[in-house]
Amino acid sequence: MNTNYQLMIETALKNYLPSGVFTEQTLIDSMEYSLMCGGKRIRPLLTLLFCELCGEDAKKALPFACAVEMIHTYSLIHDDMPCMDDDDYRRGKPSNHKVYGEDIATLSGDALQSLAFEIITSDDVANTISPKNALKAANTLAKYCGVLGMVGGQVIDIQHEGKKADITILQEMDEKKTAALIKASCEMGCIVAGADEEKINAATQYAHSIGIAFQIVDDILDVTSTSEQLGKPVGSDSENDKSTYVSLLGIDKCRELVKELTDSAIKALRVFDNDTTALADLALSLANRNN
Repeated sequence: MNTNYQLMIETALKNYLPSGVFTEQTLIDSMEYSLMCGGKRIRPLLTLLFCELCGEDAKKALPFACAVEMIHTYSLIHDDMPCMDDDDYRRGKPSNHKVYGEDIATLSGDALQSLAFEIITSDDVANTISPKNALKAANTLAKYCGVLGMVGGQVIDIQHEGKKADITILQEMDEKKTAALIKASCEMGCIVAGADEEKINAATQYAHSIGIAFQIVDDILDVTSTSEQLGKPVGSDSENDKSTYVSLLGIDKCRELVKELTDSAIKALRVFDNDTTALADLALSLANRNN
């Protein structure tokens, strides 16, 4: 990752959390525990890179980058809970609910979602970029994280627990559960920069391709990696008799698909006039990751 952008993201995330002494301090501690415990920061990085690629100062997209990371973090807190995936570890540390309890973990996820939209609908944002673009970007995030996006994808996942899902269902689930928030990240960067529809559509295609590739790699790592490497349990998909790309297609075919999708993502970048090396390299690094 661009080290300057990484520092920018980490600093801004920390600064957006409430500071001081509050009656609700346990809630704020819980939010910080999950938000600041590391992670690849892929989604906020994509927002900044696409904003820059479209010719605007990436700092103008920073509130939106932080917002999408807060949405992602809240989804992970909820995913790990006993009523969902029931995972005890996340990024090598105990899951939020194991530290703060299910009640506070639920509420910290809720609070992170609210904080995300508080940030991107603030006067500071409206005074920095076009209010029309700010509204469009906020609407984009809401659409992709909601009922027909990330949350809807999680519902499809829940409804097919213990069942054999075919490849069509699997693709729809991952398009919503995983790729949707990546689409929001890329599109928001373009929107903040005032990019035209051709560029926004290209960003969407890039996001779709790396998003599905990301999930396929996750499925591969679930059977080839270790808990120490991933920082979370492995083999749970097989234990739960859950349909995955690996179980349906085999590892070799999955690796072929990852390459095809990565090539498609890089090809989608051709419509941009500026240097796309950082985004092409990111697509390749995600395809070849081991955690």
